[in-house]
Amino acid sequence: MAHARARPLDGIVVHSVLNDGTAVCLRTITPDDEALIREGIAKLSDGARYLRFFSAAPALPDEVLHRLAAVDGHDHIAWGAICSDCPGEPAIGAVHAVRYPDEADGTERRVGEYSVAVLDAFHGKGLARMMTAALLVDCRAAGLAVLDVHTLSENRAAVSLVHALGASWKSESAGVAEYALDVGRALAALRADTDARGVQDVLAQLGA
Repeated sequence: MAHARARPLDGIVVHSVLNDGTAVCLRTITPDDEALIREGIAKLSDGARYLRFFSAAPALPDEVLHRLAAVDGHDHIAWGAICSDCPGEPAIGAVHAVRYPDEADGTERRVGEYSVAVLDAFHGKGLARMMTAALLVDCRAAGLAVLDVHTLSENRAAVSLVHALGASWKSESAGVAEYALDVGRALAALRADTDARGVQDVLAQLGA
């Protein structure tokens, strides 16, 4: 994995509101956020944790938490959301893109894997789309062109999201569906969704 590097997007905090008017802010995740990640995962319901990690275990192994926090802005890109209106301003969601290893000849891959998690109380309020918009802008800057999405077929929210972003279905096995999300096509779909204030705020504040 590449070493962390200073990037223009790292200094940006995006301020907006969810569909219900709740104020939120989005920013890039750093390795210093491991404790926040651990706390957020612990707050997920068993059902939400199962849909995200394919396991309802109340706590994830330390090595998984370390990987989620090992963000360098190039091979591992991640954005998190904070509820500005909530007491203590807790973390309420995160989205990740992890680049696949280089080709055998050393050529850098332009494909990675996408994942997203949102606390139960904030489902259905547009947060996943807002965080995904920020992530995709970042992915484009880092040269990631396609993100694979692996989701349980029963995860209707995730399936609906990837369809709305123009993802292509690839396969399904043992209840897990795989989609390919074209970064450019997904960004175009988000730009076209002019009724989604939060998404448009993200794109505008990130210069996209």
